[in-house]
Amino acid sequence: MLPWKRVLRPLTALLFAAAVATVPAATAHASSAPSTGWNDYSCRPSAAHPRPVILVHGTLGNSVDNWLSLAPYLEDRGYCVFSLDYGQLSGVPLFYGLGPIDKSAEQLSAYVDKVLSATGAAKADLVGHSQGGMMPRYYLKFLGGAAKVNALVGLAPDNHGATISGLANLLPYFPGAADLIKATTPGLADQIPDSAFLTKLNAGGDTVPGVHYTVVATKYDEVATPWRSQYLSGSDVHNVLLQDLCSLDLSEHVAIGLFDRIAFHEVANALDPAHATATSCAAAFS
Repeated sequence: MLPWKRVLRPLTALLFAAAVATVPAATAHASSAPSTGWNDYSCRPSAAHPRPVILVHGTLGNSVDNWLSLAPYLEDRGYCVFSLDYGQLSGVPLFYGLGPIDKSAEQLSAYVDKVLSATGAAKADLVGHSQGGMMPRYYLKFLGGAAKVNALVGLAPDNHGATISGLANLLPYFPGAADLIKATTPGLADQIPDSAFLTKLNAGGDTVPGVHYTVVATKYDEVATPWRSQYLSGSDVHNVLLQDLCSLDLSEHVAIGLFDRIAFHEVANALDPAHATATSCAAAFS
Protein backbone atom coordinates (compact mmCIF):
# COMPACT_ATOMS: atom_id res chain seq x y z
CA MET A 1 0.00 0.00 0.00
CA LEU A 2 1.30 3.46 -0.89
CA PRO A 3 2.24 5.61 2.13
CA TRP A 4 -0.39 8.25 1.36
CA LYS A 5 -3.08 5.63 1.36
CA ARG A 6 -2.05 4.53 4.83
CA VAL A 7 -2.49 8.12 5.97
CA LEU A 8 -5.69 8.68 4.00
CA ARG A 9 -7.71 6.06 5.79
CA PRO A 10 -7.17 7.34 9.33
CA LEU A 11 -7.64 10.92 8.16
CA THR A 12 -10.99 10.06 6.63
CA ALA A 13 -11.97 8.22 9.78
CA LEU A 14 -10.94 11.25 11.83
CA LEU A 15 -13.06 13.58 9.70
CA PHE A 16 -16.01 11.27 10.08
CA ALA A 17 -15.48 10.94 13.82
CA ALA A 18 -15.37 14.71 14.15
CA ALA A 19 -18.70 14.93 12.37
CA VAL A 20 -20.12 12.20 14.58
CA ALA A 21 -19.15 14.24 17.60
CA THR A 22 -21.66 16.89 16.55
CA VAL A 23 -24.58 14.77 17.74
CA PRO A 24 -25.17 12.54 20.75
CA ALA A 25 -25.34 8.79 20.45
CA ALA A 26 -28.71 7.78 19.10
CA THR A 27 -31.12 6.67 21.77
CA ALA A 28 -34.23 6.10 19.69
CA HIS A 29 -34.94 5.20 16.10
CA ALA A 30 -36.12 8.19 14.12
CA SER A 31 -39.35 6.45 13.18
CA SER A 32 -40.34 6.53 16.86
CA ALA A 33 -40.78 10.30 16.86
CA PRO A 34 -43.68 11.23 19.15
CA SER A 35 -47.11 11.28 17.53
CA THR A 36 -48.79 13.47 20.16
CA GLY A 37 -47.80 16.98 21.16
CA TRP A 38 -44.73 16.91 18.95
CA ASN A 39 -45.42 15.51 15.45
CA ASP A 40 -49.12 15.51 16.20
CA TYR A 41 -50.77 15.79 12.79
CA SER A 42 -54.08 16.65 14.41
CA CYS A 43 -52.55 19.84 15.85
CA ARG A 44 -54.05 23.05 14.51
CA PRO A 45 -52.07 26.28 14.82
CA SER A 46 -53.61 28.90 17.09
CA ALA A 47 -54.25 32.55 16.37
CA ALA A 48 -51.30 33.36 18.61
CA HIS A 49 -49.01 30.96 16.72
CA PRO A 50 -50.55 30.56 13.27
CA ARG A 51 -47.69 28.65 11.64
CA PRO A 52 -46.41 25.15 12.36
CA VAL A 53 -42.74 24.88 13.27
CA ILE A 54 -40.70 22.28 11.42
CA LEU A 55 -37.44 21.23 13.06
CA VAL A 56 -34.60 20.18 10.73
CA HIS A 57 -31.88 18.07 12.37
CA GLY A 58 -28.16 18.28 11.72
CA THR A 59 -25.68 15.89 10.15
CA LEU A 60 -25.87 12.46 11.78
CA GLY A 61 -28.89 13.56 13.78
CA ASN A 62 -32.47 12.41 13.43
CA SER A 63 -35.99 13.65 14.06
CA VAL A 64 -35.94 12.50 17.69
CA ASP A 65 -32.52 12.90 19.25
CA ASN A 66 -31.78 16.37 17.91
CA TRP A 67 -34.97 17.80 19.38
CA LEU A 68 -35.52 16.18 22.78
CA SER A 69 -35.28 19.61 24.41
CA LEU A 70 -36.30 22.19 21.81
CA ALA A 71 -39.44 20.40 20.58
CA PRO A 72 -41.06 20.27 24.06
CA TYR A 73 -39.85 23.83 24.73
CA LEU A 74 -41.79 25.11 21.72
CA GLU A 75 -44.75 22.78 22.21
CA ASP A 76 -45.13 24.04 25.79
CA ARG A 77 -45.38 27.55 24.34
CA GLY A 78 -48.33 26.64 22.16
CA TYR A 79 -46.70 25.78 18.84
CA CYS A 80 -47.57 22.88 16.57
CA VAL A 81 -44.15 21.27 16.26
CA PHE A 82 -42.98 18.75 13.69
CA SER A 83 -39.66 17.13 12.77
CA LEU A 84 -38.48 15.06 9.83
CA ASP A 85 -35.72 12.68 8.89
CA TYR A 86 -33.74 13.34 5.73
CA GLY A 87 -30.57 12.30 3.95
CA GLN A 88 -30.45 8.63 4.91
CA LEU A 89 -27.82 6.44 3.26
CA SER A 90 -28.68 2.86 2.36
CA GLY A 91 -27.71 0.51 5.14
CA VAL A 92 -27.10 3.30 7.68
CA PRO A 93 -29.81 3.40 10.38
CA LEU A 94 -30.35 6.09 13.02
CA PHE A 95 -27.86 8.60 11.58
CA TYR A 96 -29.27 10.86 8.89
CA GLY A 97 -28.15 13.91 6.93
CA LEU A 98 -25.43 12.05 5.04
CA GLY A 99 -27.02 11.99 1.59
CA PRO A 100 -26.59 14.66 -1.13
CA ILE A 101 -27.92 17.88 0.32
CA ASP A 102 -29.88 18.89 -2.77
CA LYS A 103 -31.79 15.61 -2.48
CA SER A 104 -32.31 16.23 1.24
CA ALA A 105 -33.84 19.59 0.33
CA GLU A 106 -36.31 17.77 -1.90
CA GLN A 107 -37.30 15.62 1.08
CA LEU A 108 -37.79 18.77 3.15
CA SER A 109 -39.98 20.20 0.39
CA ALA A 110 -42.25 17.15 0.46
CA TYR A 111 -42.40 17.26 4.26
CA VAL A 112 -43.37 20.93 4.37
CA ASP A 113 -46.20 20.19 1.96
CA LYS A 114 -47.33 17.33 4.20
CA VAL A 115 -47.37 19.51 7.32
CA LEU A 116 -49.13 22.40 5.61
CA SER A 117 -51.76 20.04 4.25
CA ALA A 118 -52.33 18.46 7.66
CA THR A 119 -52.49 21.71 9.63
CA GLY A 120 -54.26 23.89 7.08
CA ALA A 121 -51.61 26.59 7.49
CA ALA A 122 -50.49 28.73 4.56
CA LYS A 123 -46.86 28.86 5.64
CA ALA A 124 -44.48 27.16 8.07
CA ASP A 125 -41.48 28.30 10.08
CA LEU A 126 -38.27 26.27 9.91
CA VAL A 127 -35.74 25.86 12.72
CA GLY A 128 -32.57 23.92 11.95
CA HIS A 129 -29.37 22.90 13.68
CA SER A 130 -26.04 22.75 11.82
CA GLN A 131 -26.71 21.31 8.32
CA GLY A 132 -30.39 21.64 9.20
CA GLY A 133 -30.01 25.41 9.37
CA MET A 134 -28.24 25.57 6.02
CA MET A 135 -29.93 22.90 3.88
CA PRO A 136 -33.36 24.63 3.92
CA ARG A 137 -31.82 27.57 2.09
CA TYR A 138 -31.55 25.34 -0.98
CA TYR A 139 -35.26 24.56 -0.67
CA LEU A 140 -36.07 28.24 -0.32
CA LYS A 141 -33.88 29.32 -3.22
CA PHE A 142 -34.33 26.58 -5.81
CA LEU A 143 -37.41 24.49 -4.93
CA GLY A 144 -40.09 27.10 -4.40
CA GLY A 145 -39.90 27.06 -0.63
CA ALA A 146 -39.98 30.83 -0.23
CA ALA A 147 -43.70 30.83 -0.99
CA LYS A 148 -44.35 28.35 1.83
CA VAL A 149 -41.97 29.51 4.57
CA ASN A 150 -42.18 32.60 6.75
CA ALA A 151 -38.93 32.28 8.69
CA LEU A 152 -35.76 30.21 8.82
CA VAL A 153 -33.90 30.08 12.13
CA GLY A 154 -30.45 28.45 12.12
CA LEU A 155 -28.63 27.28 15.23
CA ALA A 156 -24.94 27.05 14.36
CA PRO A 157 -25.70 26.62 10.64
CA ASP A 158 -22.75 25.97 8.34
CA ASN A 159 -23.98 28.43 5.75
CA HIS A 160 -20.59 28.79 4.09
CA GLY A 161 -19.14 25.41 4.98
CA ALA A 162 -17.61 23.67 7.97
CA THR A 163 -13.85 23.40 8.34
CA ILE A 164 -14.17 21.40 11.60
CA SER A 165 -11.62 23.63 13.34
CA GLY A 166 -9.44 23.61 10.24
CA LEU A 167 -9.38 19.84 9.75
CA ALA A 168 -11.09 20.03 6.36
CA ASN A 169 -8.35 22.36 5.15
CA LEU A 170 -5.95 19.41 5.25
CA LEU A 171 -7.83 17.45 2.59
CA PRO A 172 -5.81 18.78 -0.38
CA TYR A 173 -2.68 17.31 1.18
CA PHE A 174 -4.09 13.80 0.97
CA PRO A 175 -4.87 12.85 -2.63
CA GLY A 176 -8.11 10.99 -2.96
CA ALA A 177 -9.49 11.97 0.45
CA ALA A 178 -12.10 14.40 -0.87
CA ASP A 179 -13.20 11.92 -3.53
CA LEU A 180 -13.55 9.19 -0.93
CA ILE A 181 -15.71 11.37 1.32
CA LYS A 182 -17.86 12.41 -1.64
CA ALA A 183 -18.37 8.81 -2.70
CA THR A 184 -19.22 7.46 0.74
CA THR A 185 -20.89 10.40 2.54
CA PRO A 186 -21.89 13.03 -0.02
CA GLY A 187 -23.69 15.07 2.61
CA LEU A 188 -20.36 15.65 4.35
CA ALA A 189 -18.61 16.48 1.08
CA ASP A 190 -21.26 19.09 0.26
CA GLN A 191 -20.43 20.91 3.50
CA ILE A 192 -16.74 21.33 2.74
CA PRO A 193 -16.08 25.03 2.05
CA ASP A 194 -16.12 25.90 -1.67
CA SER A 195 -17.84 22.64 -2.59
CA ALA A 196 -19.92 22.71 -5.77
CA PHE A 197 -23.06 22.58 -3.65
CA LEU A 198 -22.13 25.57 -1.47
CA THR A 199 -20.89 27.53 -4.46
CA LYS A 200 -24.29 27.12 -6.12
CA LEU A 201 -26.19 27.79 -2.89
CA ASN A 202 -24.45 31.07 -2.13
CA ALA A 203 -24.09 32.41 -5.67
CA GLY A 204 -26.12 35.56 -6.20
CA GLY A 205 -26.74 36.20 -2.52
CA ASP A 206 -27.43 34.33 0.71
CA THR A 207 -31.16 35.02 1.01
CA VAL A 208 -34.37 35.20 -0.98
CA PRO A 209 -37.10 37.83 -0.63
CA GLY A 210 -40.05 37.19 1.63
CA VAL A 211 -38.30 35.00 4.22
CA HIS A 212 -37.08 36.21 7.61
CA TYR A 213 -33.67 34.78 8.50
CA THR A 214 -32.10 34.39 11.94
CA VAL A 215 -28.69 32.88 12.70
CA VAL A 216 -27.62 32.09 16.26
CA ALA A 217 -23.91 31.29 16.47
CA THR A 218 -21.50 30.49 19.30
CA LYS A 219 -17.87 31.53 19.36
CA TYR A 220 -17.02 28.16 20.88
CA ASP A 221 -18.18 26.29 17.78
CA GLU A 222 -15.66 23.64 16.77
CA VAL A 223 -17.45 22.37 13.66
CA ALA A 224 -19.01 25.22 11.65
CA THR A 225 -15.79 27.17 11.73
CA PRO A 226 -14.82 29.92 11.55
CA TRP A 227 -17.97 30.79 13.43
CA ARG A 228 -18.48 34.07 11.58
CA SER A 229 -18.95 32.06 8.39
CA GLN A 230 -22.33 31.01 9.77
CA TYR A 231 -23.67 34.52 9.34
CA LEU A 232 -25.82 35.48 6.38
CA SER A 233 -25.92 38.69 4.39
CA GLY A 234 -29.23 40.16 3.32
CA SER A 235 -31.85 42.78 3.99
CA ASP A 236 -33.95 40.58 6.30
CA VAL A 237 -31.29 38.87 8.38
CA HIS A 238 -30.69 38.85 12.12
CA ASN A 239 -27.26 37.47 12.99
CA VAL A 240 -26.56 37.04 16.68
CA LEU A 241 -23.67 35.66 18.71
CA LEU A 242 -24.81 33.64 21.72
CA GLN A 243 -22.11 35.17 23.93
CA ASP A 244 -23.42 38.66 23.15
CA LEU A 245 -26.67 37.55 24.78
CA CYS A 246 -24.95 35.88 27.74
CA SER A 247 -21.19 36.08 28.12
CA LEU A 248 -21.28 33.13 30.52
CA ASP A 249 -22.74 30.76 27.91
CA LEU A 250 -20.10 28.17 26.98
CA SER A 251 -22.19 26.15 24.54
CA GLU A 252 -20.40 24.80 21.50
CA HIS A 253 -21.74 23.30 18.28
CA VAL A 254 -23.65 20.45 19.89
CA ALA A 255 -25.04 22.14 22.98
CA ILE A 256 -26.48 25.16 21.20
CA GLY A 257 -28.90 22.89 19.38
CA LEU A 258 -29.53 20.23 21.97
CA PHE A 259 -30.22 21.95 25.28
CA ASP A 260 -29.22 25.64 25.38
CA ARG A 261 -32.32 27.47 26.62
CA ILE A 262 -30.68 30.84 25.99
CA ALA A 263 -30.46 29.93 22.32
CA PHE A 264 -33.99 28.52 22.51
CA HIS A 265 -35.26 31.86 23.84
CA GLU A 266 -33.79 33.55 20.82
CA VAL A 267 -35.52 30.98 18.61
CA ALA A 268 -38.82 31.85 20.27
CA ASN A 269 -38.15 35.53 19.65
CA ALA A 270 -37.50 34.84 15.97
CA LEU A 271 -40.72 32.84 15.65
CA ASP A 272 -42.82 35.55 17.33
CA PRO A 273 -40.97 38.86 16.96
CA ALA A 274 -44.06 40.88 17.90
CA HIS A 275 -43.79 39.49 21.43
CA ALA A 276 -40.01 39.18 21.66
CA THR A 277 -38.31 39.84 24.98
CA ALA A 278 -34.67 40.51 25.70
CA THR A 279 -32.53 37.39 25.77
CA SER A 280 -30.06 37.20 28.64
CA CYS A 281 -28.45 34.62 30.90
CA ALA A 282 -31.72 34.52 32.82
CA ALA A 283 -33.31 32.77 29.84
CA ALA A 284 -31.52 29.61 30.97
CA PHE A 285 -34.10 29.36 33.75
CA SER A 286 -37.17 30.38 31.76
